[in-house]
Amino acid sequence: MRQKMLAAVAAAALFAVAGNAFAGPEEAKKWIDSEFQPSVLSKDEQMAEMDWFIKAAEPFKGMEINVLSEGIPTHEYESKVLTKAFEEITGIKVNHQILGEGEVVQAVQTQMQTNRNLYDAYVNDSDLIGTHSRLQLAVNLSKWMAGEGKDVTSPTLDLDDFMGISFTTGPDGDLYQLPDQQFANLYWFRKDWFDRPDLKERFKAKYGYELGVPINWSAYEDIAEFFTNDVKEVDGVRVFGHMDYGKRAPDLGWRMTDAWLSMAGTGSAGEPNGRPIDEWGIRMDEGSCNPSGASVSRGGATNGPAAVYAIRKWDEWLRNYAPPGAADYDFYQSLPALSQGNVAQQIFWYTAFLADMVKPKSEGNNTVDDEGTPLWRAAPSPHGPYWKEGQKVGYQDVGSWTILKSTPTDRAKAAWLYAQFVTSKTVDTKKSHVGLTFTRDSSVRHESFTERAPKLGGVVEFYRSPDRVRWSPTGINVPDYPKLAQLWWQNIGDVNSGAFTPQQAMDRLAGEMDTIMARMQRADEANNTYGGCGPRLNEPKDPSEWLGKGGAKAKLDNEKPQGETVNYDELVKQWSEAN
Repeated sequence: MRQKMLAAVAAAALFAVAGNAFAGPEEAKKWIDSEFQPSVLSKDEQMAEMDWFIKAAEPFKGMEINVLSEGIPTHEYESKVLTKAFEEITGIKVNHQILGEGEVVQAVQTQMQTNRNLYDAYVNDSDLIGTHSRLQLAVNLSKWMAGEGKDVTSPTLDLDDFMGISFTTGPDGDLYQLPDQQFANLYWFRKDWFDRPDLKERFKAKYGYELGVPINWSAYEDIAEFFTNDVKEVDGVRVFGHMDYGKRAPDLGWRMTDAWLSMAGTGSAGEPNGRPIDEWGIRMDEGSCNPSGASVSRGGATNGPAAVYAIRKWDEWLRNYAPPGAADYDFYQSLPALSQGNVAQQIFWYTAFLADMVKPKSEGNNTVDDEGTPLWRAAPSPHGPYWKEGQKVGYQDVGSWTILKSTPTDRAKAAWLYAQFVTSKTVDTKKSHVGLTFTRDSSVRHESFTERAPKLGGVVEFYRSPDRVRWSPTGINVPDYPKLAQLWWQNIGDVNSGAFTPQQAMDRLAGEMDTIMARMQRADEANNTYGGCGPRLNEPKDPSEWLGKGGAKAKLDNEKPQGETVNYDELVKQWSEAN
């Protein structure tokens, strides 16, 4: 037995040596010819970029590293295809593990807390930018690229080409994360149904305005009611006017922190995030880096009228207008469910699922025609009655390469090479075609996407427009994302179960957030844990001293103003003119 084990080890060692011996230009050329097309670079330029990777990776040849990301098509492609290409070209083996988003956040938090190197790099949402810039446990990439990591930083990285680079930059102006994929949260609707003259006529007769893309939540609700209870069937299929999810799981928390309160109008004016009050309802005054409270009584808005309205509408719409069983769906179940073809619209649709929504009918997608052209379109998200011009309009996820300081330098350098490889111009355009989660401006403007745009339902037009940076991730008001995010789903879950009213749930959530932030304040004051930028909570006052007076917005007498819609083709025309 021992001899067999020794033989196996020897064989593995020989294979590793042989594999590394073949790493180099010939392998790069093979991948460029067979896989990395289309590209914004010529093949000669791709080869030159790969030559740099080959030389920079020389000291790490034979190393095996571990990285972690959540499971979306982009990362599946990286894990199954690009790791193989990277190993053959550089000689560095990458174990690219895929887990659920909650498990990724947990792993990041565990490594930060224990200072043990669990993974050499993470694709970690830029929602943690406030955490990373305060705790200083993640590698400051600006300093790294100019110093310790200079020898492994590609001269063709071209940071200005990344559309979401502002979202991964801390308040100190330094880069902490490198975007790998990003997707916006847009409005999705069945354009073929909305264009039907008979349905347009019926809708206008009932509501007095045109059936179209809703500008406000009043119109969204009218359209949901119309398709669910008036239309009921389209081409013999029972249809519904809304889709969402409500399973008591971490996904439900992100459903709300991903700017849902802000879309209703909870926050203050300001882009990419409201100041002083952000999309979580957390207050941080202008010129300060210290959050001062989530509760209305401390100047925040997490339990204010707009936030409570947002949660109430989510619950009402899920109960009244979504298909049976939707309340038990999680994030990963609800969004692909649209492909069944029985839903008229979805107010909260992540473009991460674009790849699923453009699959052919032969794969069970009932939202495309026989030629594969989408019957649906994506459009800007409607806003609630508390929203005012100048406020945040929607959410965008920017999954970004993050290296923690607890990772040994040689492993961090090898991981940084992999992160740059999978985001390089050599591979990015092809990766963008596979996952449809655009990060580089050059890729989304490539002629191959001009040709493919009609098959992608308006998403290419969105990413070529200025709107692409108006949809933004969680901002810097959130002092410690992992600690605070876990509070959301448990409290919101109690609304869906009927155990708490929306007001009770948000009161409890805001109170728990303040309790956690009070602990952060004590840690920061005692040990400088957050670099002096931890919370400094306001003393609680009677809510009436804040409501409508620089804190949360006061309750509206009428939370359902007249519905407003806009013609989709006019929207796209505006996007095209702004390009």
